[in-house]
Amino acid sequence: MVAFSGGVDSGVVLAGAVRVLGPDRVIAATAVSGSLPGAERDAAARFAAELGVEHLTPSTDELARPGYRANGGDRCYFCKAELLDVLLPLAAEHGLAHVATGTNADDQRAGFRPGIRAAAERGAMTPLADAGLTKDDVRQVAREWSLTLWDKPAAACLSSRIAFGIQITPERLARVERAEHGLRSALAKAGLHSRNLRVRDLGDTARVEVDAALMPTLALRPELWAEMTGFDRVELDPVGFRSGAMNELLSDPARFR
Repeated sequence: MVAFSGGVDSGVVLAGAVRVLGPDRVIAATAVSGSLPGAERDAAARFAAELGVEHLTPSTDELARPGYRANGGDRCYFCKAELLDVLLPLAAEHGLAHVATGTNADDQRAGFRPGIRAAAERGAMTPLADAGLTKDDVRQVAREWSLTLWDKPAAACLSSRIAFGIQITPERLARVERAEHGLRSALAKAGLHSRNLRVRDLGDTARVEVDAALMPTLALRPELWAEMTGFDRVELDPVGFRSGAMNELLSDPARFR
């Protein structure tokens, strides 16, 4: 069973498993919860169908875990723990001995990654990391295999948009998803495209990150923010999009280990 988020890493694991084992011996499982945008779920289903593998969408309930709701620096530990605690029994029910994730070599070298620790404690397989494949390597493989998601931008869960220390609720997750959808729609109508876009929830304030090249244009077009509802204030991050921006707010990550 492949824990398939819909991204390129787990997509390559899934495609590789199909190539080696055949589609009848592989199952893709995409966990469904309030932290997964609907568009990601639909894209995952399409990709699994392209490979001809069974695609399961089990529900996970991260919000039932106090550590996840509290949204400390170790939030990802509780998320990954919930995922594997759901998928491992599900895999066993289908006669599958292993669950594999899309963790790559860059992820393992990134330092503070509590989610990786939770998966390792539960015996999840990490074929990309074991092979020493970096993110760039994974994209190259996906392109050589003509996978439709080879150039798909990173799409972290909605909870990653909420500043550490602000409690995660279904309402906050839905608000972030609406805001990002509204901003993407406004940019598209204006003939603008941002490969990477995030709306960070800082409480009453939304901080917008788009690709750096688009930041000057967005700064001069505040009307594009009008469709972002639910926040008292909207501000632009002057640096633009970068993965792990919320981690910058952790002054001492070691205290969450």
